[in-house]
Amino acid sequence: MSNTTPLAVVTLAAGKGSRMKSDLPKVLHPLAGKPMLGHVLDAASALPGAVQHVVVGHGAEQVKISLADASVQWAEQLEQKGTGHAVAQAMPNVDGEALVLILYGDVPLIQTQTLQKLVDIAAQDQLALLTVNLANPDGYGRIVRNTEDAVQAIVEHKDATPEQHLIAEVNTGIMAMPAKYLNTWLPALSADNAQGEYYLTDVIAMAVADGVVVTALQPTSESEVEGVNDRVQLARLERVYQASLAHDLLVQGVSLADPARIDIRGSLTVGANVFIDVGCVFEGDVVLADNVTIGAYSVIRNSQLGDGVKVETFCHIEDARVDAGCNLGPYARLRPGAELAEGARVGNFCEVKKSFIGKGSKVNHLTYIGDTTIGEGANIGAGTITCNYDGVNKFRTDIGDGAFIGSNSSLVAPVSVGKGATVAAGSIITKAVGDGELAVARGKQRNISGWERPKKSN
Repeated sequence: MSNTTPLAVVTLAAGKGSRMKSDLPKVLHPLAGKPMLGHVLDAASALPGAVQHVVVGHGAEQVKISLADASVQWAEQLEQKGTGHAVAQAMPNVDGEALVLILYGDVPLIQTQTLQKLVDIAAQDQLALLTVNLANPDGYGRIVRNTEDAVQAIVEHKDATPEQHLIAEVNTGIMAMPAKYLNTWLPALSADNAQGEYYLTDVIAMAVADGVVVTALQPTSESEVEGVNDRVQLARLERVYQASLAHDLLVQGVSLADPARIDIRGSLTVGANVFIDVGCVFEGDVVLADNVTIGAYSVIRNSQLGDGVKVETFCHIEDARVDAGCNLGPYARLRPGAELAEGARVGNFCEVKKSFIGKGSKVNHLTYIGDTTIGEGANIGAGTITCNYDGVNKFRTDIGDGAFIGSNSSLVAPVSVGKGATVAAGSIITKAVGDGELAVARGKQRNISGWERPKKSN
């Protein structure tokens, strides 16, 4: 393809997907946390100069809203009259001098490299066709070749003869060709077939009749062109995709306790000597620096973990920043806005939200820290709560360097505890505690002699 030849990518995404048994349009069902259609658009967007067209039908508005950030020209197929009819809906917006690449929104694992090969063939004034050999080709259109092994036509399964049913090479539906040919062939399509639809595949025979060379290409793997019609197929492709991501991590030097038990739903960037235990989920953009250890069944979303961070089992980390040498969990939760400075610790059943925990400070047990700034070297005792919400507004708590908060204390914001200050266990702090002061805020203990416990009545 010359640098001046436009490229139009037409992705068909109008199907209802009845076998998914869902109100969600089929192409919006997620694979690795992203709609299937999003994967297809991403693969095509890497092609130089690609202008993307998407043909929608069932759930059109929902699809448009979900992919609102994509650079796409939308076309709508109001009646489902087949793939040829679908492509025709996009052609009025396609440059007549362009090459046209036709994709499908429910074939999510297609690779950019494969698409580029098709485009390169089409740029030679040919029709480029992606085919695959299947052990069980039932239901697929068969590739019919002549005695010289040249492609002559595609025959849909329902229209094929018994002899043609024996053909293992099938059509994937993915093809590329100059728009000038499509603009001639699409209006000539007929619905005189078993399905009563306008088959895009009929353009193959038209190309042969017009003397246009049809060149078939095969993908690197069968899964690359596998479509999704039900949740069984979607689940299978999910594992294929995750296995490829796990393979890439292993190649980078990451230690995975079990490559079959990791889920990446976004971007995972890793340093050296990283270990990830079983059942972990990574969502959004996650960065793990060198020497990070992630314990089993942890979920990390849109977060950055520094050198040597150790995450124990069953932690949830979202929109957080954790600096070098920190230790989390087990069962710790960092909510959006949590920031941990070097060497900080957040332990068992602790929750931190929109707070900064200073260098070397410890929040180890059964504690809630919200809208709080904690200085360096502070110790927050078990069961401590920063009471940051009055039912309407949020308020901040400030805890100074080296402060010690006794167990089972409540700090009622807005409030501050000074450097080196101590809060006695069981206190409810409502006023500022100065540097170095001891605050005791609890009821006076009384011991009653001779008291008898209540007894159960008969």
